[in-house]
Amino acid sequence: MAQFNPQEWCNANPDVTFATIAVCDVNGVFRGKRVPVENIVKVFNEGIRMPCSACTVDIWGCDIENSELVFETGDGDVICSVTNRGLVTRQIAGQRSAFIPVTMFDAAGTPVATDPRQALSAVVDRFKSHGYTPVVATELEFYLVSGSETEVAPATLPGEAGPLEHDNVLSVAELDKLQPFLDDIYAESARQGIVPDATISESGAGQFEVNLMHSDDALRAADDAVLFKNLVRNTARAHGFRATFMAKPFGDKAGNGLHVHFSLLNEVGKNVFNDDTDEGSDLMRHAVAGLIALMVDSALIFAPHQNSYRRIRPNAHAPTAVAWGYENRTCAVRIPGGNKAARRIEHRVAGGDANPYLVLAAILGAAVYGIENTLTPPAPTTGNAYETDAASLPLNWFNAISAFENSTLLPNVLDPQLIRLFAQTKKQELSKFLSVVPSHEYTAYLETV
Repeated sequence: MAQFNPQEWCNANPDVTFATIAVCDVNGVFRGKRVPVENIVKVFNEGIRMPCSACTVDIWGCDIENSELVFETGDGDVICSVTNRGLVTRQIAGQRSAFIPVTMFDAAGTPVATDPRQALSAVVDRFKSHGYTPVVATELEFYLVSGSETEVAPATLPGEAGPLEHDNVLSVAELDKLQPFLDDIYAESARQGIVPDATISESGAGQFEVNLMHSDDALRAADDAVLFKNLVRNTARAHGFRATFMAKPFGDKAGNGLHVHFSLLNEVGKNVFNDDTDEGSDLMRHAVAGLIALMVDSALIFAPHQNSYRRIRPNAHAPTAVAWGYENRTCAVRIPGGNKAARRIEHRVAGGDANPYLVLAAILGAAVYGIENTLTPPAPTTGNAYETDAASLPLNWFNAISAFENSTLLPNVLDPQLIRLFAQTKKQELSKFLSVVPSHEYTAYLETV
């Protein structure tokens, strides 16, 4: 493949006048700069400088109080280099622009541990050291909504299509109503080098799931998921409504998940989870055991926000039991049936609001930990996992933060600095939420208690 030449790209795209250079923070939010498009030649050659602390800010973009990356270090810059994804051409509101994802290195060329993409890269390198390549696919769920930020409702479509009022699982009619929107989603995905597979109408009113094509490049799979979430939001706005990946935008409807499927290839391209039995290989079970062992401690990555815990509830179609099973969607970890050659693991815990880089780092990191230590999983669950005596995931934000921050296992998967600062980020966000009394509490308590 010919090496990308940024100057030639600029010459061939005279209608593009600016480029956005961005790194992904711990919340999955892009942080960066808009520059004249001619500056991309320098960005490709030399990188661009940004504060090291940019990856560890809260959901509102505020620095973390007492962060070791702010005052202790003088809030110094690091070098943000173009990732192997290169330049992405995108179109927002009819205007084409260049988008360049970057990743952080310090002055010595060492990856910055608090950059979520670097966290995933380190896990992928561990697999490579064992001769394995993860093959990863993601399934992303989102709602289309209308209304203000405080009075959100399922989307009302333009023209005579009307509101999306009813739960309507696998509805072809809803897909038909939204054909112009979905066509633009697929067109923009193609423009950005993303390959969506199936799209379905999910169980909630105005809820949809898009499966992205599997990739033997886990970093690219995470890139695709992050870029896809952004393009869905931009495309929805262009069609007169909004898209949300909130874990639970409506308390009485299904939540949004980010399910991850993965398998492992060895150096000759064989799927090592398949041993031609119905149960799958011992190595697959070691990976499952790692997922089970680290699931409670890493739950904060899968459910990182206050709203996330409206989804993680018993009997709400999101897993709560730390359990695994064959063809069992009530379990946190499912082994799908079908062709044995495609034997894989499905991890069903993460919400649509989670950071795909950290989700894949936590999942694949737990799997490689289980493989390296030849862990043995508990017996697979049959029947309703909500009714088992298996350990439970944290059911509130405070407990998830505590389990994450105090884990003795997570440093085997994630860098300790990332663990510290992610926990501090979440504690700061929790503190801000607790300082605001929501209106429904006044309604319930003001003159009744």
